[in-house]
Amino acid sequence: MEALSPTMEEGQVVKWLKSEGDDVTNGEIIAEIETDKATMELTARGDGVLRAILVSEGGTAPVGEVIAVIGATDEDISAFQKAASGPSDGADAAAQAAVASGSGTSAGAPAAESRIKASPLARRLATESGAELSAVSGTGPAGRIVKRDVEAAIAAGSPPAAAGQDAGIPVVPSTAAPVLFPTGAEFVDAPLSQMRKTIARRLTESIGPVPHFFLTIEVDMGRAMEARRTINTMLEREGRKISLNDLIIRATAAALKRHPACNAHWLGDSIRHFNRVHIGVAVAVEDGLITPIIRDADLKGVAHIGAEVRELARRAREKKLQPDEYTGATFSISNLGMFGIHEFTAVINPPEAGILAVGGVEEVPVVEAGEVVIRNRMKMTMSCDHRVIDGALGAAFLVTLKEMLEEPTAILV
Repeated sequence: MEALSPTMEEGQVVKWLKSEGDDVTNGEIIAEIETDKATMELTARGDGVLRAILVSEGGTAPVGEVIAVIGATDEDISAFQKAASGPSDGADAAAQAAVASGSGTSAGAPAAESRIKASPLARRLATESGAELSAVSGTGPAGRIVKRDVEAAIAAGSPPAAAGQDAGIPVVPSTAAPVLFPTGAEFVDAPLSQMRKTIARRLTESIGPVPHFFLTIEVDMGRAMEARRTINTMLEREGRKISLNDLIIRATAAALKRHPACNAHWLGDSIRHFNRVHIGVAVAVEDGLITPIIRDADLKGVAHIGAEVRELARRAREKKLQPDEYTGATFSISNLGMFGIHEFTAVINPPEAGILAVGGVEEVPVVEAGEVVIRNRMKMTMSCDHRVIDGALGAAFLVTLKEMLEEPTAILV
């Protein structure tokens, strides 16, 4: 299992493009691997025959673990296969030992149950639900019953195990009113995707060790909305359009250029201030969150930024991004306004020193010159790493950003 992204610690085999016995050449694509951020192509690192696949589709392995063997047709690969097979679990080993020694018995349900090949988790789930393992068909390796098989049997209405009768205990009819219980599994344990594992690890590296503080500012978005309508009118004949978020990205990049101390990374023993502005834009995907990067955002027009954001977001949802397209941001933006969220705080993505949380635009009553008027207002909250950004510095950045959004022509100055 190769490290196919800078933060990858393990990978999941999505699909094998070659089968055992196929000839492969150096550099040929042999599998698709899901990393913590995207689905990447795994290439062969030598010529030969794909002798063995040790991790099947859907299986995971840490970086550096052998997942397949390429070799000559007559090459001995038994050592790899033995290492991959691993020891059987205690229940199976005990059952096999009992059969081999002749101490096992063919009478009674408990002995028959012990000879059934099932994982410990599947056995526990069957016991808790009352499902009969002997009525469940296994889909695991060598016909082994696994958790998903028991869940499928429960959903299909597997016959319950008659525990009282098996133990020789007479069953006494009850005259009490029947008690109704919900049917089906009480819960489902969803396995973690590679992306979700990385998100969990990265967040524990941020919200605890990084000293966050938060600054919120409210912006009048009336002029920005007018600018967006004007720009979209010009882009209509080309079949293009921009969003308010595209304007926010461009304004944020311009504000960072004026406040380079906020465009920084904390490196432990130094602070790195960047001369270029690379904005990470949070995009929700099926398994979590990823931040494609708009590089040199301060040098790009709003229409260019809009087209780039949509293309990167599309490829992010298809897990087609390359590592250099989601690593190396100098500052990030998370916008939840489209979900009806008006204000929130975001977690910093280290080593970045700040992230901007953008809420939705809403019509609110505002007092101007002693009169109440309706204005389109939006709240933005900046999460700051206090080791890099002090309160006054963060406040100055937000004031500049507010001025640029309230007078969009300032973005081009």
